Amino acid sequence: MKQARVRPLGYAIVATLGAVAIWLTPTLDRRQVFAMDPVVVTRPGLEPADFLLSPLVVEATNKDLVDTLAIAGVIQSSLYNALNESGVGVLPPSARHQLAWSLADIFEYKVDMSRDLTQGDKFHILVERLQKPNGAIIVNKILGARLALSNSHNPLEAIHFDAPDGGSSAQYYDASGMSLRAAFLRAPVAFRRISSVFGARKHPIFGEWRNHTGTDYAAPMGTPVRAIGDGVVIFAGTKGGYGNMIDIRHRNGMVSRYGHMRNFAKGIKRGTHVAMGSTIGFVGMTGWATGPHLHFEIRVDGVARNPKLALQSRGGEPIPANERALFQRMRNQTLASLSEAHVANSDE
Repeated sequence: MKQARVRPLGYAIVATLGAVAIWLTPTLDRRQVFAMDPVVVTRPGLEPADFLLSPLVVEATNKDLVDTLAIAGVIQSSLYNALNESGVGVLPPSARHQLAWSLADIFEYKVDMSRDLTQGDKFHILVERLQKPNGAIIVNKILGARLALSNSHNPLEAIHFDAPDGGSSAQYYDASGMSLRAAFLRAPVAFRRISSVFGARKHPIFGEWRNHTGTDYAAPMGTPVRAIGDGVVIFAGTKGGYGNMIDIRHRNGMVSRYGHMRNFAKGIKRGTHVAMGSTIGFVGMTGWATGPHLHFEIRVDGVARNPKLALQSRGGEPIPANERALFQRMRNQTLASLSEAHVANSDE
């Protein structure tokens, strides 16, 4: 019995001494890996030399290593696949996957990545790459990006900018210094595949052609649905073929509609004020739906409008005048680095 009590006490003492030793160990500064001159190794009386040794000195570090990396490519099937291929050899798979989502987040006020991208569209990205002491590599931030859409004459550009005094709230601006943050998001579901687009289509249940007054976003059951802009809920309930539906009136009088939802987010009811990007419900298949998806539409004066045209925006607030000179220097450096990036799978 006495031995059983002594053993845990011994373990506790060893663990405490180990923690103290780790705490007292001094930190290591950043060092490089470099090769030394070859050394001839011999033993007395033996000719020629036994062997030639080329020592390699590796000095450890416990600090993060940071550098910048330019990645470019052409979309053949999807942005996800294009970034996955272009980043081979410079980023691990997990970092390449996250980069696709981060790029979509930057341009979510300008582009609906689910439907606006087509084959042949090109991207250039300048990223800050961070290597942890344990060898893990991650993308710390996107410093700049350029997205050239086939159906647009001018490429979309994003410049990461943090004001020295923290005065600017927006982090990404276009080349002219206008914030990419706009009044509305381009999509109510974050970067998901669309099952149909605005216009006439053959109804999946009734088997006849009807005018489809919105866009369907195919997504897994329970995927969060977000409000595309600030507004007030004017309807939250069940309505015919829409199933569980929410209508939100925005400041400009426009109404956004979300249908077929599984259920609503907590607190969502008529009169609730919602903020852009806040979760209002979850993807389902209530009403006339053959599979889980979100029906989304924009209504102006009670008439359905094409969401792609109705949500077009010129951008947000400009860079403050006292920060414009610094922004222009950063912009020029970023755009120059983006232009130097080699486009993979391209004829350029």
